[in-house]
Amino acid sequence: MPEVRTVRTADATLHCEVEGDGEPITVFAHGLTNNRNELAAFTPLVPGTKIRFDFRGHGHSTSPASGYRFEDFARDVDVVADTFGAKVAVGTSLGAGALGHLVCRVPDRFERMLWLLPAGLDVPFPLASRYHALAGELEGKTPGEALEAVFSDPSGMAEHLQTPWRLEYDRMLWHHDDPDGLARAIHGVVDHWPIPDRDLLREVRIPTLIVCVGGDELHPVELGRIFEDLMPNAELIEFASQEELFGQIPSLVARVSAFIAG
Repeated sequence: MPEVRTVRTADATLHCEVEGDGEPITVFAHGLTNNRNELAAFTPLVPGTKIRFDFRGHGHSTSPASGYRFEDFARDVDVVADTFGAKVAVGTSLGAGALGHLVCRVPDRFERMLWLLPAGLDVPFPLASRYHALAGELEGKTPGEALEAVFSDPSGMAEHLQTPWRLEYDRMLWHHDDPDGLARAIHGVVDHWPIPDRDLLREVRIPTLIVCVGGDELHPVELGRIFEDLMPNAELIEFASQEELFGQIPSLVARVSAFIAG
């Protein structure tokens, strides 16, 4: 079983789970509306020590009254990585955006990075109105009520908000202690963008793997191509469809594990 730890930032207490031991030490940053369990099926296959944590407003972490812009999520990653001495970072969607924001300020913050399905660059999020509506559905609800609201939404938002791999434990990823806090996180981040200036990425020379899937409107593959072009040591792994991704998971896991191991 993972060891449960907590990490304090200036305004939040972050729930962390530690598994494995030795080097490398890798921090895993999940996507918006998910929690630390997002890559739990993957981390046992990765060497070294793995730190999975819940962002502010998510999972078991606390929910400050404000502070839900990318600089705040980047600060969460930075503090967790610093606490455990992580030199490798993995981020999915929101997590990738938080890493991007962090390395724009500190280009050599990590030794290696993996960005799974990055969702933003330096322009407003195109689906913000849909996410604001989702956040409105969460406000004032208990965790159980919020879960049912998401998965019974007749507009089909649940389909768009499933995890990238459509894993059957999607409901577990939607468990959050404070739905109002999650709503604040959604409202705050979707009106912001992760990269303050795309030209800053030209100074990020960290070896970075970027994984994108064609046909994903939340995480356009075009973003991956832009990141690969801007970042000197970035490499894009592009899948044409979810079906192709499913078929290539064993080889992708092997490649990613080798990359993380260095």
